[in-house]
Amino acid sequence: MKKKITLGVLLSFFGFCAFAQTIVSTNPENRKVILEEFTGVNCTFCPDGHAIAQALQDNNPENVFLVNIHSGGYAVPNGNQPDFRTQWGEAIDDQSGLIGYPAGTINRQNFPGLEQGDGGTTAMSRGQWAAAASTVLNQGSYVNVGVQAVLNVQTNTMVIDVEAYYTDNSPEATNKFNVAILQNNTLGAQIGGNMGDNYNHMHRLIDMVTGQWGVDITNTTAGSLYNNQFTYTIPTDNNGIAIEVGDLEVVVFVTETTQLITSGSGVYPTITGLDNANDVNLRSVADIEATCATSVSPSINIQNLGQNEITSVEITYDVNGGTPQTYTWSGSLTSLQSTDIELPEIDFTSQATNTINVSVANDDLNDNNQSSTSFDGALETAGTIDLTVTTDNYPEEFSWEFRDSAGTVLESESYNANSGDGITFEYTFNFDDDCITFSAFDSYGDGICCAYGEGGIELKDANGVVVYPFNGDYGSGFSVQFDSDGVLGLGDNSLATVNLYPNPTSDVLTISKAENATIEIYNILGQVMTIKTNISKQETIDVSGYAAGAYMAKISNEGVTTTKKFVVMK
Repeated sequence: MKKKITLGVLLSFFGFCAFAQTIVSTNPENRKVILEEFTGVNCTFCPDGHAIAQALQDNNPENVFLVNIHSGGYAVPNGNQPDFRTQWGEAIDDQSGLIGYPAGTINRQNFPGLEQGDGGTTAMSRGQWAAAASTVLNQGSYVNVGVQAVLNVQTNTMVIDVEAYYTDNSPEATNKFNVAILQNNTLGAQIGGNMGDNYNHMHRLIDMVTGQWGVDITNTTAGSLYNNQFTYTIPTDNNGIAIEVGDLEVVVFVTETTQLITSGSGVYPTITGLDNANDVNLRSVADIEATCATSVSPSINIQNLGQNEITSVEITYDVNGGTPQTYTWSGSLTSLQSTDIELPEIDFTSQATNTINVSVANDDLNDNNQSSTSFDGALETAGTIDLTVTTDNYPEEFSWEFRDSAGTVLESESYNANSGDGITFEYTFNFDDDCITFSAFDSYGDGICCAYGEGGIELKDANGVVVYPFNGDYGSGFSVQFDSDGVLGLGDNSLATVNLYPNPTSDVLTISKAENATIEIYNILGQVMTIKTNISKQETIDVSGYAAGAYMAKISNEGVTTTKKFVVMK
């Protein structure tokens, strides 16, 4: 397939041997490994493949280069997952003959006995990569491959110089030279990574400068030198995912056809075009959801726009213009690199709208040293809360919980495959005067709607105040806070007069005015201590064997639930 070169990628072709070899050696070398890993954000075992590939590279620096290709069904995003696919990945995936993910090819070569399937394919399961790589690393190469790259931040272009020197004849009269652009350190969803939406994706293919299968090398005899220069204009994003120029990587390789990779190399670009020696760019202050808390831990992103490495940054911040707090970050950021920093918790007096102001210490350019963001106080609600849940076709992936301001679970529920598809569940709870957090989770990461049923969640109080409108498109999960006033809504007064005393207590807890109700006692870890059903109008519970600390009494009757705290003292 021919690729028409557009403004996004400019190729400047020089003649063969137009200038002397400067990047590669003319002495025979062993082959380098190019591991193309086929992966996806919904592939449970792909993080294990990433770890195996990274260990292989770490153990063979400058000899193993990784290219992570998001392709196949597991790479199709669900809900708010990022789309890491490219226009190049599927064709490379298809020619490997893979039958399961994660899969990988070592130099697009067939290794008998190691391949997936019945034989003849280049795809291998992750347990076979190391053995195949060891074979390649011990083989001589008839071509040495090298690359240098310079990235200019003023023009947003990367100039890539490449060479291929033939120490022996290639079995093919024409070879192909390939230039791949990779992105590192992209945070995003990954099933099985135990990081939620903050999995760190590395070596992610975003573009092929030389098209699907590379550009021709027509002189492949011993002693010949191929050299070329490519000017790559860096796009702002790929599938809506911002490209961080400081985290780009270049991997190059020579193939005999579109398959066998003879050898390759890789490089991180040298950065030019930076005007200042020392310049910390305070890029952003992360948004904060509406909260009824009186303290927050702001998260910021800083970037090094200077020529010198950054090892520490003094950060000053306040909320609503209150008493400022100072924090000193320590680490290492080279030119164009960025990092997220979670600042220590800061107290504030909540308002309807709150503003976080952040600044970094003065440097060579102070125009980018300040940033701010605003967030709302949480909605004020009645103590009676109505929760409506409609499941999708996979209810076993879904669960939810309510927690109080101390982090104690007040109410929770999870479902199983027998709960039913598209079934609506309705709950009513009564909460004390407190800041309550509701959280919903989906283990697969696609919420409870859309492609697999039209489920959703709605949360509102007895007076109709909507805390969370009906929605199921929330990816792996969400949390929302509301400020309960502890007052029951109209028609929900069956447990309005329930009383627990004495509180604190040391031996006996009395529950009054809860006749015929069920009471469940939980400790701070959410473990059930006592359950009593159909209790009397005045019920006593022996708590003398309880350890000192806070406990939660959940009292339910006729579809109404209320929760009350009590303390055991010794």
